[in-house]
Amino acid sequence: MEIFFGAFTSEWEQRRAALLHELSLGPKRHSSAEDEMKRRLKAMAELGGGGGAGGGGGSQPKMRRTTAKPIFAAETRAAAVSRPIEARLAAVAQGSQPAVVKMASYGAGARVGAMLNYVSRGGELAVENENGERISSREDLARLRGDWNHLFQNRVESRDIGSFTVEIATAAVSSDEAMHELVRNSLTSAFGDRRYAYAVARQADGALTVQGAVVLRSGQGERLTGDDKAASIIQARYDASAAAQDVAARFLFQGYGNGVEYGASKLRSLVELHDSAVRDDRGQIVGDEKLAGDLVQKEWRGDLHSRKGRDVMHLIMSARAGTNVEAFENAARDFLAEQFAGHRYVFVMHDPANDPKEEGEGGKRPHVHAHAIITMRSESGDRIETTPQVFREWRATMAQMARAHGIAMEMTDRREFASPPAFTRNQVRPVSRERRTEHVGTSEAAQERYDAKRCGRRSLAKAERSREYAIKATQSWQKIALASGDRRVVAYAEQQRDHLAVSLSAGQAEATPNVVHADFGSKFRANLVTLQKVVLEGQEMRETTRAKFEAYEKKVETALFRLERSVGPDERDDFDEVASVAREHVNGRRELMELYELKGQAQAEQGTATERSESRERRADANEQWDAAVAKHGEAVVEVANDILMDIETSREGLDRIEAGERSNDPRVLRADIERGLARAAELAVQGNTYMREVAEKDPELKRAIETAEQTEGRPAEEKGKTPSNVDAVTEQQRDPRPEEAERRPDEPAEREAHELASTVDATNRLQDKLNRDKEAARGGETTRTDPAQQHVPRLEELEREELERRERDRDDRDR
Repeated sequence: MEIFFGAFTSEWEQRRAALLHELSLGPKRHSSAEDEMKRRLKAMAELGGGGGAGGGGGSQPKMRRTTAKPIFAAETRAAAVSRPIEARLAAVAQGSQPAVVKMASYGAGARVGAMLNYVSRGGELAVENENGERISSREDLARLRGDWNHLFQNRVESRDIGSFTVEIATAAVSSDEAMHELVRNSLTSAFGDRRYAYAVARQADGALTVQGAVVLRSGQGERLTGDDKAASIIQARYDASAAAQDVAARFLFQGYGNGVEYGASKLRSLVELHDSAVRDDRGQIVGDEKLAGDLVQKEWRGDLHSRKGRDVMHLIMSARAGTNVEAFENAARDFLAEQFAGHRYVFVMHDPANDPKEEGEGGKRPHVHAHAIITMRSESGDRIETTPQVFREWRATMAQMARAHGIAMEMTDRREFASPPAFTRNQVRPVSRERRTEHVGTSEAAQERYDAKRCGRRSLAKAERSREYAIKATQSWQKIALASGDRRVVAYAEQQRDHLAVSLSAGQAEATPNVVHADFGSKFRANLVTLQKVVLEGQEMRETTRAKFEAYEKKVETALFRLERSVGPDERDDFDEVASVAREHVNGRRELMELYELKGQAQAEQGTATERSESRERRADANEQWDAAVAKHGEAVVEVANDILMDIETSREGLDRIEAGERSNDPRVLRADIERGLARAAELAVQGNTYMREVAEKDPELKRAIETAEQTEGRPAEEKGKTPSNVDAVTEQQRDPRPEEAERRPDEPAEREAHELASTVDATNRLQDKLNRDKEAARGGETTRTDPAQQHVPRLEELEREELERRERDRDDRDR
């Protein structure tokens, strides 16, 4: 299939169309997006992913690459700006600070205003855009949303969890357990297999008021909207159920939200409001905020199938307390200009000296840092990718720019220090924002990870590739300790070397065989392979319908669900990384499917306009050709020849359609029509129709028919092609070579012209009558059309009779 880039109006759409063309070339031409997908999944399957390798970066969501770039482009760029490991570690030992560039969040276009309001402290701090212009007024900040809108996908985030209220009529229940059984029976009758949690309050009249939160997506994939329309659907289902016969109930939705954070917040608020009297759909008591967070994080997460728009990202660059603020601001400005050229962005410095936000509210942090809001798509259509290699490149570039402005800074890797992995914002929730924000984990595993990071507990990544890197870092620390003459550098290098050695030894001890762990790993890898096959099925879906794509998306989600059930605490980060990559891959396929739809609509509109234009051009050309032929040969001559030629062309087109399988008629009938038409055309040419001879020069079949007719007439070869310009004026020597006939020819020009005109009119009338008789014979004599041999015998006899009659009439005319 060929892609017409001109069907798209803007440059970034043309670039996306180029990717679409690459993906449409077939399985032998894999796109870079598919290759990178395979590479990431393979790395995860080998449990060698570097998700925790980045110093301070943590496991970050992956973004699909939307332009055809080299797979290892990030590594190549990182290598160009990073320094050798021994030079970096020696600088750190001498006091250089690590470069910190971290992703705070992503946001859809609708959230740009809120994100700008946050980083600018409600408009009190001026922000600087990519052109160096400072924006300080709230009106100018509000206009940024409109200026960036053409770069946004504006994908609506999914509605994942809804807040509901149910009023159950007076019900006689003997105990609290019976009451809860009645409530769960009513809710399940309405919600089906959806997960939910609720709290009950008994009214004075005996009625029950139920408040709770429910997962809006069912196990079959139906997603409620969490509004009045959804309430009416739920109400109808309850009224049609058996539970409605026992007790009446009225369902209402109060709101809805996106993601695990919204669900956990709603459930914690429900626990706090009802004094821990909250239960889930299985009757389990949700007694405190921790259990509420665990219920959403661990049990509901897989049922949400949450989607969020990613039009902008919130990036934070930070340095140690005491760093020169002006120098760091210049370094941040240069870093953004170098790394995000072509993208729209703004950034602002948060300095404890001029931060208008109070310390108790999360402001006036002791360290200097910069916030940047960056569009994910550039003006040329390139989309930012956020892989561990890219974050490593960003840190290397940030360190390079900082050094250029006099700040001692280096890119570091947590594997060089045996540092614990970073925690993500989904694994913790803030409890205090005074000075350094304090968090609590949303689960036991998350709390353990948070404590390890805050306490600086030594930890080494378990992947073989990470172990090999740690061994290399240990050797580098050893070389620094031996080569340096500075006592402090030597002590620091030896300390880091020993930390790595202990972590490597502990990791090797933990790697002793364990049957349960081996079985688990095997199951994990098997499910991962299944997921990879399902995800990469999309590479064959070059141009698919929306229904087929939705079926493909459902298969991917099912494979992810099975994979999630087989992961353990140690592999949870790997699963999150794989799930993010897989869903981004599916989202990319969705964009391609939508592009195909848009392309089809554009091509249909373009094709309709082109057909209309071509039709007008063909009509104009035909009119010009007709006028030229009439001017050259005369209208009567052209009309007679054109009728015969039209019949021949119509029969040829019908024969072509039969041979192409579009018709099932007998081809012999049309071949006979063509031969009959060629015979009439040849006869007309032999009789002197010059227009027919002109057409024969471009039609080999017609030319052969004319030559055959001339041979049948027995004419001398040297006289072929020398006929006069009208249909009935042939030489007298060709009719009867008698000398006395030559004496009877009209010699005067006026008499000759009158004679030729009369002969032309008479021949035209005769041929028109003959055409009419042929058409009537064709309609009335279908029995003879099936046999070409039977068609030609009476036709030849008729032609002979007409020739004799014509000669007799010519002789009579001359006698007169």
